[in-house]
Amino acid sequence: MEIDRANSSPFTAEIEQVTPSKRFSAPSFTCFKGDSDPESHLKHFKSLMILYKAEDALMCKVFAMTLRGAAQDWFHTLPSGSISSFKELAYVFTKEYTSYRTIKKNPDHLYNLRKKPNESLRDYIKRFKAEKANIVGCDDRIASSAFKKGLPAEHDLYRELNITPSQTLAEVFATAERYALWDDNRIAAKKSTEQEDQPTKRAGQRGDRFSSRDKEKRRSRPQGDATTKENYTKFSIPIHQMLAQVKDKPW
Repeated sequence: MEIDRANSSPFTAEIEQVTPSKRFSAPSFTCFKGDSDPESHLKHFKSLMILYKAEDALMCKVFAMTLRGAAQDWFHTLPSGSISSFKELAYVFTKEYTSYRTIKKNPDHLYNLRKKPNESLRDYIKRFKAEKANIVGCDDRIASSAFKKGLPAEHDLYRELNITPSQTLAEVFATAERYALWDDNRIAAKKSTEQEDQPTKRAGQRGDRFSSRDKEKRRSRPQGDATTKENYTKFSIPIHQMLAQVKDKPW
Protein backbone atom coordinates (compact mmCIF):
# COMPACT_ATOMS: atom_id res chain seq x y z
CA MET A 1 0.00 0.00 0.00
CA GLU A 2 2.78 2.46 0.97
CA ILE A 3 4.72 1.61 -2.19
CA ASP A 4 1.65 2.13 -4.35
CA ARG A 5 0.99 5.47 -2.66
CA ALA A 6 4.57 6.63 -3.24
CA ASN A 7 4.37 5.65 -6.91
CA SER A 8 1.01 7.32 -7.46
CA SER A 9 0.77 11.02 -8.27
CA PRO A 10 -1.65 13.60 -6.86
CA PHE A 11 -1.60 15.27 -10.29
CA THR A 12 -4.09 14.58 -13.03
CA ALA A 13 -3.03 12.71 -16.17
CA GLU A 14 -2.93 15.98 -18.12
CA ILE A 15 -0.30 17.40 -15.79
CA GLU A 16 1.65 14.16 -15.65
CA GLN A 17 1.90 13.98 -19.43
CA VAL A 18 3.56 17.40 -19.71
CA THR A 19 7.36 17.32 -19.83
CA PRO A 20 9.51 20.41 -19.29
CA SER A 21 11.46 21.94 -22.14
CA LYS A 22 15.08 20.86 -22.50
CA ARG A 23 16.02 24.51 -22.11
CA PHE A 24 14.40 24.68 -18.69
CA SER A 25 16.78 24.78 -15.76
CA ALA A 26 15.23 24.65 -12.30
CA PRO A 27 16.25 27.59 -10.08
CA SER A 28 17.89 26.99 -6.73
CA PHE A 29 15.03 26.95 -4.23
CA THR A 30 14.90 27.04 -0.44
CA CYS A 31 13.18 23.78 0.45
CA PHE A 32 10.05 23.58 2.58
CA LYS A 33 10.12 20.96 5.37
CA GLY A 34 6.75 21.63 6.95
CA ASP A 35 7.88 23.81 9.85
CA SER A 36 7.73 27.34 8.44
CA ASP A 37 5.33 29.86 6.90
CA PRO A 38 3.69 28.30 3.79
CA GLU A 39 2.81 31.67 2.28
CA SER A 40 6.42 32.78 2.53
CA HIS A 41 7.50 29.63 0.67
CA LEU A 42 4.87 30.19 -2.02
CA LYS A 43 6.07 33.76 -2.58
CA HIS A 44 9.65 32.54 -2.74
CA PHE A 45 8.70 29.90 -5.31
CA LYS A 46 6.60 32.22 -7.47
CA SER A 47 9.29 34.89 -7.57
CA LEU A 48 11.86 32.39 -8.89
CA MET A 49 9.40 30.86 -11.35
CA ILE A 50 7.97 34.15 -12.60
CA LEU A 51 9.15 33.47 -16.17
CA TYR A 52 7.19 30.21 -16.20
CA LYS A 53 4.02 31.25 -14.34
CA ALA A 54 1.91 30.63 -17.46
CA GLU A 55 3.05 26.99 -17.64
CA ASP A 56 0.71 25.52 -15.03
CA ALA A 57 1.86 21.89 -15.28
CA LEU A 58 5.50 22.90 -14.95
CA MET A 59 4.68 25.04 -11.90
CA CYS A 60 3.01 22.04 -10.24
CA LYS A 61 5.84 19.61 -10.87
CA VAL A 62 8.63 21.97 -9.90
CA PHE A 63 6.80 23.03 -6.72
CA ALA A 64 6.64 19.38 -5.65
CA MET A 65 10.43 19.27 -6.00
CA THR A 66 10.80 21.97 -3.33
CA LEU A 67 9.16 19.81 -0.62
CA ARG A 68 11.31 17.86 1.82
CA GLY A 69 10.83 15.71 4.90
CA ALA A 70 7.36 15.86 6.46
CA ALA A 71 6.11 18.13 3.68
CA GLN A 72 7.13 15.61 1.05
CA ASP A 73 5.38 12.86 3.01
CA TRP A 74 2.23 15.00 3.14
CA PHE A 75 2.34 15.56 -0.62
CA HIS A 76 2.27 11.81 -1.26
CA THR A 77 -0.81 11.41 0.95
CA LEU A 78 -2.89 13.52 -1.45
CA PRO A 79 -5.42 11.45 -3.41
CA SER A 80 -4.24 10.28 -6.80
CA GLY A 81 -5.30 12.62 -9.62
CA SER A 82 -6.77 15.20 -7.20
CA ILE A 83 -4.66 18.18 -8.31
CA SER A 84 -5.46 19.65 -11.71
CA SER A 85 -3.83 23.09 -11.42
CA PHE A 86 -1.20 25.01 -9.53
CA LYS A 87 -3.96 27.07 -7.91
CA GLU A 88 -5.42 23.90 -6.37
CA LEU A 89 -1.99 22.76 -5.20
CA ALA A 90 -1.28 26.13 -3.58
CA TYR A 91 -4.66 26.03 -1.82
CA VAL A 92 -4.27 22.58 -0.24
CA PHE A 93 -0.66 23.39 0.63
CA THR A 94 -1.46 26.59 2.58
CA LYS A 95 -4.49 24.92 4.20
CA GLU A 96 -2.36 22.03 5.47
CA TYR A 97 0.27 24.29 7.00
CA THR A 98 -1.94 27.21 8.05
CA SER A 99 -0.87 26.83 11.69
CA TYR A 100 2.65 27.88 10.65
CA ARG A 101 1.50 31.09 9.00
CA THR A 102 3.18 34.20 10.35
CA ILE A 103 0.68 36.63 11.83
CA LYS A 104 1.02 39.83 9.87
CA LYS A 105 1.30 42.99 11.95
CA ASN A 106 -0.69 46.06 10.97
CA PRO A 107 0.66 49.62 11.10
CA ASP A 108 -1.06 50.30 14.44
CA HIS A 109 1.44 47.89 16.00
CA LEU A 110 4.04 50.66 15.79
CA TYR A 111 2.13 52.67 18.40
CA ASN A 112 3.00 49.98 20.95
CA LEU A 113 6.71 50.72 20.65
CA ARG A 114 8.31 52.84 23.35
CA LYS A 115 11.87 53.97 23.97
CA LYS A 116 13.08 52.06 27.03
CA PRO A 117 14.53 54.04 29.97
CA ASN A 118 18.07 52.67 29.57
CA GLU A 119 17.91 52.33 25.78
CA SER A 120 20.08 54.61 23.67
CA LEU A 121 18.36 56.70 21.04
CA ARG A 122 20.24 54.87 18.29
CA ASP A 123 19.02 51.49 19.55
CA TYR A 124 15.43 52.78 19.65
CA ILE A 125 15.70 54.02 16.06
CA LYS A 126 17.15 50.67 14.97
CA ARG A 127 14.41 48.70 16.75
CA PHE A 128 11.64 50.92 15.34
CA LYS A 129 12.93 50.58 11.77
CA ALA A 130 13.15 46.79 12.13
CA GLU A 131 9.53 46.60 13.28
CA LYS A 132 8.37 48.88 10.47
CA ALA A 133 10.17 46.72 7.91
CA ASN A 134 7.96 43.78 8.94
CA ILE A 135 4.77 45.69 8.10
CA VAL A 136 3.85 45.58 4.43
CA GLY A 137 2.44 48.82 3.03
CA CYS A 138 2.94 50.86 6.20
CA ASP A 139 1.89 54.48 5.70
CA ASP A 140 4.75 56.90 6.38
CA ARG A 141 2.47 59.30 8.25
CA ILE A 142 1.49 56.57 10.70
CA ALA A 143 5.11 55.52 11.14
CA SER A 144 6.18 59.13 11.73
CA SER A 145 3.45 59.68 14.32
CA ALA A 146 4.19 56.38 16.09
CA PHE A 147 7.92 57.10 16.23
CA LYS A 148 7.35 60.45 17.93
CA LYS A 149 4.82 58.97 20.34
CA GLY A 150 7.35 56.36 21.42
CA LEU A 151 9.72 59.04 22.71
CA PRO A 152 9.55 60.33 26.32
CA ALA A 153 7.85 63.76 26.45
CA GLU A 154 10.90 65.24 28.19
CA HIS A 155 13.31 64.07 25.47
CA ASP A 156 14.94 66.82 23.39
CA LEU A 157 14.13 64.98 20.15
CA TYR A 158 10.44 64.77 21.10
CA ARG A 159 10.30 68.56 21.51
CA GLU A 160 12.25 69.09 18.27
CA LEU A 161 9.89 66.89 16.23
CA ASN A 162 6.80 68.58 17.64
CA ILE A 163 8.09 72.01 16.68
CA THR A 164 7.88 70.98 13.00
CA PRO A 165 5.13 68.32 12.94
CA SER A 166 4.74 68.28 9.14
CA GLN A 167 8.07 66.51 8.52
CA THR A 168 8.14 63.48 6.23
CA LEU A 169 9.27 60.15 7.67
CA ALA A 170 12.65 60.55 5.95
CA GLU A 171 13.05 63.97 7.59
CA VAL A 172 12.01 62.56 10.98
CA PHE A 173 14.64 59.83 10.75
CA ALA A 174 17.27 62.32 9.56
CA THR A 175 16.59 64.53 12.59
CA ALA A 176 16.61 61.48 14.85
CA GLU A 177 19.96 60.34 13.45
CA ARG A 178 21.45 63.75 14.22
CA TYR A 179 20.26 63.55 17.82
CA ALA A 180 21.47 59.95 18.00
CA LEU A 181 24.97 61.13 17.06
CA TRP A 182 24.90 63.62 19.93
CA ASP A 183 23.63 60.89 22.23
CA ASP A 184 26.45 58.56 21.13
CA ASN A 185 29.01 61.26 21.89
CA ARG A 186 27.46 61.90 25.31
CA ILE A 187 27.56 58.19 26.21
CA ALA A 188 31.16 57.88 24.98
CA ALA A 189 32.21 60.92 27.03
CA LYS A 190 30.51 59.52 30.13
CA LYS A 191 32.30 56.18 29.75
CA SER A 192 35.62 57.95 29.23
CA THR A 193 35.13 60.00 32.41
CA GLU A 194 34.24 56.89 34.40
CA GLN A 195 37.39 55.13 33.17
CA GLU A 196 39.55 58.13 34.10
CA ASP A 197 38.02 58.19 37.59
CA GLN A 198 38.80 54.53 38.23
CA PRO A 199 42.53 55.00 39.17
CA THR A 200 41.61 57.80 41.60
CA LYS A 201 38.91 55.67 43.20
CA ARG A 202 41.26 52.70 43.52
CA ALA A 203 43.97 54.91 45.06
CA GLY A 204 41.44 56.28 47.53
CA GLN A 205 40.37 52.78 48.45
CA ARG A 206 44.01 51.76 49.04
CA GLY A 207 44.53 54.86 51.20
CA ASP A 208 41.48 53.97 53.25
CA ARG A 209 42.82 50.45 53.78
CA PHE A 210 46.24 51.75 54.92
CA SER A 211 44.59 54.26 57.26
CA SER A 212 42.49 51.49 58.77
CA ARG A 213 45.61 49.36 59.31
CA ASP A 214 47.39 52.25 61.08
CA LYS A 215 44.43 52.71 63.37
CA GLU A 216 44.43 49.02 64.23
CA LYS A 217 48.15 49.14 65.02
CA ARG A 218 47.70 52.12 67.31
CA ARG A 219 44.89 50.36 69.12
CA SER A 220 47.10 47.29 69.69
CA ARG A 221 49.97 49.33 71.25
CA PRO A 222 50.16 49.86 75.13
CA GLN A 223 48.86 53.24 76.24
CA GLY A 224 51.59 55.81 76.96
CA ASP A 225 50.35 56.60 80.49
CA ALA A 226 49.99 52.97 81.51
CA THR A 227 52.02 52.00 84.65
CA THR A 228 55.18 50.12 83.73
CA LYS A 229 55.70 47.05 85.84
CA GLU A 230 59.20 46.64 87.36
CA ASN A 231 60.67 43.35 88.54
CA TYR A 232 62.63 43.18 91.85
CA THR A 233 64.80 40.34 93.32
CA LYS A 234 63.27 38.75 96.37
CA PHE A 235 65.59 37.68 99.30
CA SER A 236 65.01 34.81 101.72
CA ILE A 237 66.51 36.61 104.83
CA PRO A 238 66.03 40.14 106.15
CA ILE A 239 68.37 42.80 104.80
CA HIS A 240 69.92 43.65 108.25
CA GLN A 241 71.06 40.06 108.66
CA MET A 242 72.71 40.15 105.28
CA LEU A 243 74.57 43.34 106.18
CA ALA A 244 75.74 41.87 109.49
CA GLN A 245 77.19 38.86 107.69
CA VAL A 246 79.21 40.89 105.20
CA LYS A 247 80.38 43.88 107.27
CA ASP A 248 83.68 42.27 108.30
CA LYS A 249 84.47 40.98 104.82
CA PRO A 250 87.62 42.47 103.24
CA TRP A 251 85.89 43.66 100.10
